[in-house]
Amino acid sequence: MTDRIDQATRSRTMAAIRNRDTKPEKWVRSALHQQGFRFRLYDKKLPGSPDLVLRKYHAVIFINGCFWHQHEGCKTTHLPHTRREFWERKFARNVARDQKVLHQLKVQGWRVAIVWECGLKKKIRTATLQRLAAWLRGASEYLEIPVYDEFSDL
Repeated sequence: MTDRIDQATRSRTMAAIRNRDTKPEKWVRSALHQQGFRFRLYDKKLPGSPDLVLRKYHAVIFINGCFWHQHEGCKTTHLPHTRREFWERKFARNVARDQKVLHQLKVQGWRVAIVWECGLKKKIRTATLQRLAAWLRGASEYLEIPVYDEFSDL
């Protein structure tokens, strides 16, 4: 299947996709700040430059896009029809890098939460943000929202 738009337009569109200050990130930041949590953004000293770093809780939070980070079982995770080999390699590198970063953070003693973009859909956003806040106050080392068994109808 060929692309519906020309290469220059596709390049411009892809370049406009932001990796910082996305809507899902802003929702999480706003909710946590309203609950009294204080954090730093994108600490380059830590592996993977986590989206949020809460030193007081020795915790980091990644807000991942389901498409770019290939959220297993998610409806928005798919392989584009054009340039399949390119996309397979790209997604495999993304997933491998994510796993490496998680391992490095664990070795350094950080608690890690991954909030998937689909977990911030309007109908479950409040529940997701409540779970995240509860996790921060708790002692668990790892949290992933959603784990797809929970929200199979999304």
